[in-house]
Amino acid sequence: MKTLIKLEILRVLRNKKFMFFSVIYPPLLFLIITAGTDPKAKLPGTDLSTVAYFMVAMSAFGAMTAVLMGNAERIAREREKGWVRQLRLTALPGRGYVTAKIASAATISLPSILLVMIVGAAVKQVRLDAWQWVAILLCSWAGSFVFAALGVAIGYVASADVARPISMIAYFALALLGGLWVPFTSFPQWMQNIAQYLPARPYAALGQAVELGDAPHVKDIAILLVYLLVFAGGAAYLYRKDTQKA
Repeated sequence: MKTLIKLEILRVLRNKKFMFFSVIYPPLLFLIITAGTDPKAKLPGTDLSTVAYFMVAMSAFGAMTAVLMGNAERIAREREKGWVRQLRLTALPGRGYVTAKIASAATISLPSILLVMIVGAAVKQVRLDAWQWVAILLCSWAGSFVFAALGVAIGYVASADVARPISMIAYFALALLGGLWVPFTSFPQWMQNIAQYLPARPYAALGQAVELGDAPHVKDIAILLVYLLVFAGGAAYLYRKDTQKA
């Protein structure tokens, strides 16, 4: 499994277009969204500054780009080319395959998260305690596992031609409802009620709770764990189902 993880990481690193959109694009978008914003200006309805809010939001956005958009289509194409079938003929279990895919994708998400945080501190003057920076990094990275698992599941349930539009729809819908582009507090109440039970909003809320000096809320962690189990379990089931046909 370690060899598979290493191979997956190297393959992604060689894809320059993917690396641009997953690593460079999020911090650039962060700079654009917060251009001209007073670093001390509070986001209406919260105790967070607008810049701090979007720093965590763009960290989440970059991680989602890395783990969801890349995984789904790549796995679907591997299935069509027979690579996944070759893996199924080995002793690699379903949980090993899914774990390898999630781990390799989540590793690639780290540079994007780090770059957004560096831009927030160096350019946008976000000031936090040392433990908060570490906690935000860990929360943003660990939370990305959920979307990596979703990418694996989509890649296994859809063909290569369909995997890209499905993952894009899921990606944009979750990012929008999660308040990654537009402040969550600007949503009407009914939309907030729905969004807080979708994975992107609890994901961003982890780091934003830390910015306020609090621990991540148990509810947000529980929601993400449920989604992780559902997505990863579904992907492992589909892998085992294909193994029985091989």
